[in-house]
Amino acid sequence: MVGLFMVALAIIYFSFFDSGNTAVPETVDPESYRRQMAEKRKKKDEFFRTGSESPFPDKAAVKDLIYFNPDPAWRVTARLEPFADKTQKLVVPLTDGSEEVYEKFAHAVFSLDGQACRLLVLKHDKTLSILFKDATNGRETYGGGRYIDLEVDDAQDNRLVIDFNEAYNPYCAYNHEYACPLPPAENKLTVAVRAGEKYREP
Repeated sequence: MVGLFMVALAIIYFSFFDSGNTAVPETVDPESYRRQMAEKRKKKDEFFRTGSESPFPDKAAVKDLIYFNPDPAWRVTARLEPFADKTQKLVVPLTDGSEEVYEKFAHAVFSLDGQACRLLVLKHDKTLSILFKDATNGRETYGGGRYIDLEVDDAQDNRLVIDFNEAYNPYCAYNHEYACPLPPAENKLTVAVRAGEKYREP
């Protein structure tokens, strides 16, 4: 099930969030950006209703996902602090009690909503993953935290654009049969990240 979960994550990311351009500009046109995000979210809803990899066992009952309004202010450029030892690993527990090994890629340092933040960026296969929690968990968003996925090539010159509007819930939020990685303890933000996917009981 873990392997299926990781494949599904890749499908979601590359289908809906890959712009095909690793040199992401630091500024965007707000109206155009909101339209693009709305289209991506519409496609994801359709995938969850019809896709063979949808986590929902009863696709006919799937409702549209709910989100915070897309806002470019939650799209930040982080400074990366790579690990001197490129072989460092992190054993990440999954929700079913099993474990998965990730590479420690770097720490991302940035400012979010006026607060200094630092998150551990992990690497699994060819994907960079940010597994994080914040002050909205258990209230407006899924209690177990959310994820952001990026490509390795998105990290350029020790900088990485992190768009919290693309934060999404793990599949186990909608189907407990999936085993999902738990965010590292250090990846708990004190800021309320009111961006990306919200949560309601399926």
